[in-house]
Amino acid sequence: MSHENERDPNCIFCKIIEGKIPSKKLYEDDEFLAFHDIDPWAPIHFLVIPKKHRASMAHLTDGDAAMMGRLMLLIPKLALEAGCEPYPEGGYRIVTNTGKNGGQEVHHLHWHVMGGPRPWLRG
Repeated sequence: MSHENERDPNCIFCKIIEGKIPSKKLYEDDEFLAFHDIDPWAPIHFLVIPKKHRASMAHLTDGDAAMMGRLMLLIPKLALEAGCEPYPEGGYRIVTNTGKNGGQEVHHLHWHVMGGPRPWLRG
């Protein structure tokens, strides 16, 4: 399934999806790409992005509900595969920033998944 018509040619994450910018991939399928953060805040820190360009959570529609459900089931699996310890002693943090006041820097919907022993540098 191609999502080329749902990409922003100026978006850094769309360029990563297209392979124009390298990334250390953790997971990829037709709908999502997960890759390690280049400036990690925690011992385990990766991003999960949809291949469809959506600028933020504020841009989701009812048509994105199934994608969001699949994402919420995918993240726990990826967190364990990346080395996060299981619940309840272990765990991970999922962060999505939305808009300027929410701290969003890249305007392509994405989730930070952070885990590993505390304390972390940030986050």
